[in-house]
Amino acid sequence: MNPDAQKLWAAPQWAFAILLALLGMLGPFSIDTYLPAFAGIARSLDATPVQMQQTLSAYLFGFAFMSLFHGSISDSVGRRPVVLWGLAVFVLASMGCALSQSIGQLVFFRAAQGLCTGAGIVVSRAIVRDMYPPSQAQKVMSQVTIFFGAAPAIAPMLGGWLLIHSGWHAIFWFLCGVGVVLWIANYRLLPETLHKDQRQPFHPKNLLAGYWKLGSDPRFFLLALASGIPFNGMFLYVLSAPVFLGEHLGLPPEHFFWFFMLSILGIMAGAWVSGRAAGKLAPKRQIRNGFVVMLCIGLLNLLANLLFKADVVWALIPICIFAFGWAMMVPVVTLLVLDLHPERRGMASSLQMFIGSSANGLVAGVLSPLVMHSTVALAATSLLLMGIGLCSWLFIRRRWPDIGQQVAQG
Repeated sequence: MNPDAQKLWAAPQWAFAILLALLGMLGPFSIDTYLPAFAGIARSLDATPVQMQQTLSAYLFGFAFMSLFHGSISDSVGRRPVVLWGLAVFVLASMGCALSQSIGQLVFFRAAQGLCTGAGIVVSRAIVRDMYPPSQAQKVMSQVTIFFGAAPAIAPMLGGWLLIHSGWHAIFWFLCGVGVVLWIANYRLLPETLHKDQRQPFHPKNLLAGYWKLGSDPRFFLLALASGIPFNGMFLYVLSAPVFLGEHLGLPPEHFFWFFMLSILGIMAGAWVSGRAAGKLAPKRQIRNGFVVMLCIGLLNLLANLLFKADVVWALIPICIFAFGWAMMVPVVTLLVLDLHPERRGMASSLQMFIGSSANGLVAGVLSPLVMHSTVALAATSLLLMGIGLCSWLFIRRRWPDIGQQVAQG
């Protein structure tokens, strides 16, 4: 933690959380805002469905790859330069997307967007721990999750409205405008939170040593799995939404937003509960409670789909409750990851994001197409993904019982 943290931000804590949440929201906005325009872009650029999918894959690949480096660079040069340069490149990449005249150009600039967008969410996690002691950091992380949770619900609606009234180019001009506003806000408001005495030398040997130290620590890898893999138990349904909602539940596209609203409601409620528990319950108990919720609702969801035909009356509720359980525990696990090696918090955030992004990519590219056409397969796969995270946490608790034992203070 920065010894001068109290002098760096005089405004209310919730205002700082909003600033960091807006940085993190840039990633979901970059994906969800343009999804409603897939068909329109394809017609405009004479692109095939496979080529359109490449615009998403290029973004996700760029995001995952550069997530390895945003945090480690911020450990050396500071948090603020990485955020500002990332936003500046995002603005230019969004302009390139808006001006693209071919699908090849759009794929290139979407990849450029992905390379820079992760700076916000990766560095913002390290900033939280720079500024606050453990219990306060958990409260801020929970507040960030609450505000961040609104992005996936708002973005598709905005994208659809812009597409109808102004065409698909307007979506990327909108993202460009968002990037400009965020750059100005962070230039004026975001302090440099990494103390000069805590910076790491920026040269390949030191970076490789840092990556080796974190990558060879089984606690780090298992904690990253415990937070990132269960998310995919819910994300699987998001990726399969057109088939799950349209074919299995018979919902028309204009009613899909109910699914996203319920999922976001679960995330926001779980994050609120996590914030309330900060400083009162030991981290291990909060994590246990989150896994108990996910395990119980996952089993009930599988049983219900085995016994009954999926129906919109009940089929969306388990996903909402699952999201609630995940959001209860993820701020706590994230802080445990960041505090394993305090001198490398930026790098830890980078590697955690890379593991989570890689898992998301595998679920999107492999698992979702395989199981989306069966509600039983969806429920079973969701439970299995949660089980991987649960097993990781149980192994940690048995091998290193001191992790998460103490109630966070501060």
